[in-house]
Amino acid sequence: MFAIVTKILWLVLQPSALILLAIIVAVVHAWRNRTTQARRWLTGATIALLLAGFTQLSDALVQPLEDRFARPDLVNANITGFIVLGGSEVARVAGARDVIAVNDAGERYIEAAILARRFPKSRIVFAGGGSAFTDAAETEAKSAARILRQLGVEQDRITLEDRSRTTWENAAFSAPLIAAKPGERWLLITSAWQMPRAIGAFRKAGVIVEAYPVDYRTTGHIIPWQLHASVTDGLRTFDTVFREYPALLAYWLSGRTSALFPAP
Repeated sequence: MFAIVTKILWLVLQPSALILLAIIVAVVHAWRNRTTQARRWLTGATIALLLAGFTQLSDALVQPLEDRFARPDLVNANITGFIVLGGSEVARVAGARDVIAVNDAGERYIEAAILARRFPKSRIVFAGGGSAFTDAAETEAKSAARILRQLGVEQDRITLEDRSRTTWENAAFSAPLIAAKPGERWLLITSAWQMPRAIGAFRKAGVIVEAYPVDYRTTGHIIPWQLHASVTDGLRTFDTVFREYPALLAYWLSGRTSALFPAP
C-alpha cells in the first residue's frame, strides 16, 4: 500500500505535472473569459517553468544530496559484494523486444561491471522488482541479469531480488539474500541523489553498506548564471530533487530510514 500511495502522490505532485495543471487551469479561465485569473495562472506557470527548467535552482537543490556520500578508497580493498538498486532499466521495452534497455541511470550497470571485473571474487546482488502500476513483460531483476551477463559478469555471481518496488523494499527484501557476516565489506551502488535515503533504509534493515554513488546530475560546482541546455534537462532534475526531499521525510516519519538525512 505504501508503494502505491507514494506513486500516486508523485504522479500528481511532481513539478512538471503541477506546471501542466496550472496551464490547464489558465486555459479553462480563458475560455470562460476570466482574463485576470487566466493571466495569474499562466504567469505562475511560466515563472515556475523558467526557474525549474532553465536556472541552476535544480542543481543547487540536488547537489547536497549528491555530495552527502563520497566514494570509498578501494585501493587494496577486499570487497565481499555489491548491491545494485533497480530503476535504471526499462524492463517493459527490454522484455517486449528482447534487448538491453536502460534509462539515464544506466551508469549503475556500467560501474557494477567495472567493479565486478576489478574484484573477481565479489558477489553482485540486484534489488528491484518493478513498478507498482505497470505490468512489464519482465521484471527489473530479469532485465538486470541480462544486462550484467552481457557486460561480462558470470551468472553464478549474480543474486536477484525481484519483489521490491521501493527503496525500503530493496533493503528489506535483499537483506536475507545478502546475509552479511561480521568483517564483510559491501558496496551499495545507486544514483548519488538517492544515496542518503538508500543508505538509511539499508541501515534500518540491519545491513551495513558503504556508499558507491553513481549517476551524478551535477558537476559539483554551481555557476548561477549558467543555464541548462534545454528546459527538459532542468525540469527532469527538478522533478527528481522535488521528490527526494519529501521522500526522506516520509521515510523518517514512517520508520523506514535510520535518520532524517543519513550521513557517512
